[in-house]
Amino acid sequence: MPELNQLNDLEKQLGGHFISDGFELFEFGEAKHDGWSDAQEFIDAFIPFAYANGSGAGYALWRVDDRADLATLPIAVFGDEGGIRLTARNLRDLLRQLACDRPLRVDWGGASFAEYDGYHREREGAAEAHATYVEWLNQHFGLAPADDPDELIYAVENELGERFEAWIKPFIEEG
Repeated sequence: MPELNQLNDLEKQLGGHFISDGFELFEFGEAKHDGWSDAQEFIDAFIPFAYANGSGAGYALWRVDDRADLATLPIAVFGDEGGIRLTARNLRDLLRQLACDRPLRVDWGGASFAEYDGYHREREGAAEAHATYVEWLNQHFGLAPADDPDELIYAVENELGERFEAWIKPFIEEG
């Protein structure tokens, strides 16, 4: 995906500093969700690509259909403490959420971006890395941080939440 390749280049440029609290790309498609279900249909329906927070939650594209442009697929998050939720309608919405630099919380009850507490920006270079990301986002995609990243979660839940819940239910036992 060109967008993720560009983001990967930016992460390399930043020398290990997070662009957003806890977000970090990993090998595209690396199976980090196969412990949730052993059903091949479930495993094939998600394309993992990044850690969502510092405690192990992970983002994946949900193959809701067979569209060719993967960047337009909805984004799901696999919670480190349980729960699989939709977080964004597409990659651009996720990029706008990340520009808010707030930690993502996810469990069986839902997903939301917590209020910013600032601890990670106190590390040397962290604030500059995030500012570089926000500038990069505007230059490459003409996008700005979301006014409220949770509004983008509500949007995808309103659009696809019931469909996602119905699809995932046969594969997952809620904790």
